[in-house]
Amino acid sequence: MAVFVCYYYDISFDIDLTLLSIAIIFPLVFTIRGSFRRREKALEHLSQFRSALKTLYYFIMSSDTIISEKREEIEGILNNISEKTIVHLENHNADVQDVDSHINSVYQFIIDNKESIGKSVREKMFRFMSDLHEAIDNLFAIHTHRTPISLKAYCKVFIYIFPAIYSPTIIFHIGKGHDQFIAYFVVVLTEFILISLYNIQDHLEYPFDNKGLDDIKLEGFKFDR
Repeated sequence: MAVFVCYYYDISFDIDLTLLSIAIIFPLVFTIRGSFRRREKALEHLSQFRSALKTLYYFIMSSDTIISEKREEIEGILNNISEKTIVHLENHNADVQDVDSHINSVYQFIIDNKESIGKSVREKMFRFMSDLHEAIDNLFAIHTHRTPISLKAYCKVFIYIFPAIYSPTIIFHIGKGHDQFIAYFVVVLTEFILISLYNIQDHLEYPFDNKGLDDIKLEGFKFDR
């Protein structure tokens, strides 16, 4: 549309495209890199999360003084923590009280069975409980706090107004004597690239909802995978 208007009203001018690079490309690249780092951090925290759950489970299973009913109980608690955390990450709900209550059940289990669980084992379990809390809190932080809304809105606005600025410049450099199809093709291709980059960033910054090609496969980080 912008190219058609420029040809219809004979609008063309020369503008330094470096300005457009600073206004659009730099913020887009910055947000994409930030989203990619957050995705990589999420993978690290998910690995730490499952590792802490499995280690707590192994501590209980290796204890000769814990009866089978209690082993089944802690296995169910740890499995619930895993399931609730995965479900929370897949949804956009910011309320984590349900997950916290299941994590507190591990502490309550240790206290209720402190006579069967040796002091040294309890201390080691609390150490891995700290790792579990840290991993979950980091995952919830990534889940809740993403790319600043103002920066995303800024990029989106400039992408939409980009053809209005870019079209007259392309027409100026191509020259009015050449086929108009060239100007249409260049502007549409450039706008397609910018929108694609914006969509890639939008999917990368929330890697838990299984809507993007590069989303994290949360099923692989479940306690009972």
